This record gives sequence, C-alpha cells and structure tokens, in this order.
Amino acid sequence: MSSGDVGEQDGIPGEPGGHRGPSDRRVCADSGTTGNTRDAGRTDSGDDGPESGSGEVRPPGRPRRAVVAALMLTMGLVALDGAIVSTAVPQIVGDVGGFSVFSWIFSGYMLASTVTLPVYGKLSDTLGRKPVLLLGISVFLLGSLLCAAAWNMAALVAFRILQGLGGGALQGTVQTLAADLYPLRERPRIQARMSVVWAGSALAGPALGGLIASYADWRWIFLINLPLALAALWIIGRHLVEPVRAPGRRGRIDWAGALGIFACGGLLLFALVQGGVAWPWLSAPSVTLLGATAALGLLVVRVERRAAEPILPGWVWRRRPIAAVNLAMGALGLLMVAPMVFMPMYAQTVLRLSAVEAGLITSAMTLTWPISAMYVQHVYRRVGFRDSAVIGVGIAAVILCAFTLLPYPAAPWQPALIMLLLGAALGLFQLPLIMAVQSTVVWQERGTTTASVLFCRQVGMSVGAALMGAVANATLAGRLADAPAAGLPRHVNDVAGALDRPAQLAPGAAEYLRRAVDAAVDHVFVCATVAAVAAVLVLLLLAPRRFPVLPED
Repeated sequence: MSSGDVGEQDGIPGEPGGHRGPSDRRVCADSGTTGNTRDAGRTDSGDDGPESGSGEVRPPGRPRRAVVAALMLTMGLVALDGAIVSTAVPQIVGDVGGFSVFSWIFSGYMLASTVTLPVYGKLSDTLGRKPVLLLGISVFLLGSLLCAAAWNMAALVAFRILQGLGGGALQGTVQTLAADLYPLRERPRIQARMSVVWAGSALAGPALGGLIASYADWRWIFLINLPLALAALWIIGRHLVEPVRAPGRRGRIDWAGALGIFACGGLLLFALVQGGVAWPWLSAPSVTLLGATAALGLLVVRVERRAAEPILPGWVWRRRPIAAVNLAMGALGLLMVAPMVFMPMYAQTVLRLSAVEAGLITSAMTLTWPISAMYVQHVYRRVGFRDSAVIGVGIAAVILCAFTLLPYPAAPWQPALIMLLLGAALGLFQLPLIMAVQSTVVWQERGTTTASVLFCRQVGMSVGAALMGAVANATLAGRLADAPAAGLPRHVNDVAGALDRPAQLAPGAAEYLRRAVDAAVDHVFVCATVAAVAAVLVLLLLAPRRFPVLPED
C-alpha cells in the first residue's frame, strides 16, 4: 500500500482520501486566541512561519512552545518521580522504619493514580483540560511536600497516596492535551517528544536518586519536584487558553459514579497487589475483596446507567474502535510485567549481575521505544493504525518467545538485545493506537476516551503482576518440591535469601535454585507471549481496518 492510500485506510486529514469539514473545537495555546479547530487546531507546533498548508494565517508559535514545554515538564515530573523513589528505599526504611510495608510506597501511589484516571478524564471533558491539569499539579506538589516531611512509614504511604491522586490527573490530561493541541499529521512529533522525556526520566531517575540517597537526605527526592511543578503551574496558568463552550453543554458532575469507580477500582487493585503476597490467593481475604469488588462493580454499572453524564459511559465499550484499543492496551499492560518486573530478577539471580548492571539491561527498552515512536508515522501512513499496531505487537510476541530460547546461563548482551528489540516493537504498537482512538472522538469525549485507554493499561499491569507472580511462584514451588538435593529452602519466599548466601548452601544447591528461577522467568515470558498474541487477535477481530478518524478542520 502506498503512502497515498492512508486516507482510504484511516481517513487521516491532509492525505489523499482524508476528510475535511467542521469538527470539534480545540484547545488554543495562544493567550490571545480562542475558537474552533479552523482557528486553533492548525496552529504551528512551535516552528516559525506565518502560513499553514491551507493558506491560513497561524498565530504566533511562542505560546504554543511554552505550553508544549509545560506538558513535557509535567510528563517528566511523573516519570522522574516513579524512577527516583525506588533507589532511595533503603535509606527511607533506615530512617523512618516500616520495612514490612515499604512496598506500599509504590502500591499506594499506583492505586490512587490508576483509579482516578476515569474520574479526571470525565472532569476534563466537563470542566476543561486546564482546571483539571492545574488541580492535578497542585495536588501532586502538595503530596510531594508532605512526603518530604513524613515522620514515619504510615505517614509517607498516606502522602504518597495523596501524591498519586494528583498523578492520575497528570497522566491522562497531558495525553489528551497533546491531541487537542496538534492535528493528526503533526501529533507524532509531540508524542515522540514526550516519549523521549519519559525515557530520559526513567534513565536519569535511578542515578539521580542514588546520588541524593548517597550524598544528601532522602527527602530531597520529593523536594526536587517542587520547582518543576511550580514552573509547570505558572506556564500552563499563563499560556494555556481553552475555547469557550456554550454553558448549556456542561452537564452535572456524576459524583456518585466517581466515588463508586474509585472504591471499586481501589478494592480490585488492592486485592491484586496484596493477593499472593500478604495472604494466599485462595484465602478468605482474597475471596472477600474480590467478591466485594464484583458486588460494587454491579452497583457502579447500575448507577452509571442512570446518570445523565456518567464518569465511565457505556459508549466506551459499545464503540468497536475504543473497545478494541482498550482490550489491546490491557494486554500491553499485562505483557509489560515480564520485562519490567522479572527481567531485573533474572539478571541479578540467574546471571549474577549487580543491581546497576541489571538496571542497565532493563532500561535498554527505554532507549529504543521513543526512537520507534518517533518514526512510527512512516509505518502507519502506509499501512494504517491497526496494521501498524498488529506489526508491532506481533514482533513483540516473537521477541518475548525468543527470550525463553536463551541458553543457560545467557551472556548479558543477549537479554539486553531482547530488551532493545522489544522497546522498538512496542513503540510501533502503543502510539498508533492512542493516536487512532483519540482521533475517533470529538473534543467533549477525548478526555474520557484517553483515560479509559490508560486505565485499561494500568489494570492490565496489576492483573499481570498478580498472574505472572502466581505462575513464577508455582514454578519455583514445584522445583523445590522435586529437588533432588537436601538443604534447599522449603518456601518460595526463602529462595532470594538463600541465593544471597550461596556459601551456606549444600554443593550444587545454589545452581539448582538459579535454574529454578530461570525456569520460572521463562514461564512468565511465555505468559507475556500469550498476552501479545491475544492483542494481535483482538486487533484483527475487533478493531476496524479503517479507524473512523474525524475531520480536523
């Protein structure tokens, strides 16, 4: 298919076969301009030049660049925070205690940011992107300040949850604004820039966190958020102006639905995070939490059906393009658990690498992902959004399966190559789907749609962590039960501690445990391969070959 066939494939505006005509109103980054897509949607993405391709006069690019800088700064704020905190955990625990619950520093943030995504998405469609983004940055800033002042682990976890409440607003709203500010033809540029910012923050975060933990107080890992957040607040407050909509188009906020979704999502994620860790899966706490989640979910569905403006409307799942993308992104979240969670364990336990070396192998994926995202437009302009995503996740399935064929023990460059190739494949998969689904809806539905996609990805990661953790534990438990040698740990939880002290084990026991861990990680990557194949099937069977892209001007 030639590049001229893109319009027939996805109706991309500006290409042969694309559509032109009235469309939804866009956010305008120019402080003196408001209006519809024809006035604002074709503004320059930061390049100087008075005219667009259609002969229209463009507003000055400087405010647009300022808003884009603020969006990238906000994206970097969220990414850097997640990467920097992990390296300071030993110092935090040594100062405030609470080793038994320190994992909730991460789990609490994830719970809060995930369950609020649909709420903030709907609010951004109802109230506008700017107030939601300003609220999110303010809450994130307050949470960061309180985290720095935490006096014990309980307080730190509570303040991280507050910080997560702000982080949920940042993730979805930044992605939605990127679609508002840029027409489809120019959107890969901003998405690629944000991918680079995310990757750079993920790479720099551990090193910066290590430096702060080593040469300063751990509280500075939260305090460095303050100037970044304040700068983003000032730029967005000054330069971002949204179109004025008719008062009659704003419906009542569905606070009952928002509370129900928050409670239902929180219960589900809490059950998935704690199940198999704090208590066995087939135990009273797990059954109770999952049962309560199901009952509350039915109640939420009933409430949302009666709401005039539901937080998570039914059309999100009734429209094939959105439903297919949601399911595919859930599969992405599930398969991401294998490289992000189990690859570091494999590198340290099986390959006997240091934590820094294991981190370098894991971060290899973040090097190629943004590069792939930067050039993915050349793929989807030829084959379309759906087929580009199918190619990406199909290649990812082959790469994930190839990991299970690595020799024992593998050379460090081999899993590093796996991660490099996987990042490139997933860059072809994720970005076209997000861009496609955002382009199928009008302005008033874009926040809800974007939030539903990100929510499904986050839930997929939580389900994947629980599922793959259970698979790994079952494999290790089976190998321990069938162990031919004596002196091996009797419980899966004791494997890591035993491998930290191999000299205290019987001859050959450490090697047997490493092979057991290798088999467990192989089984996890098999599950990830199945998730990738499931994403391929979902896209081929449910997603339309031609996404119904709406006209832009």
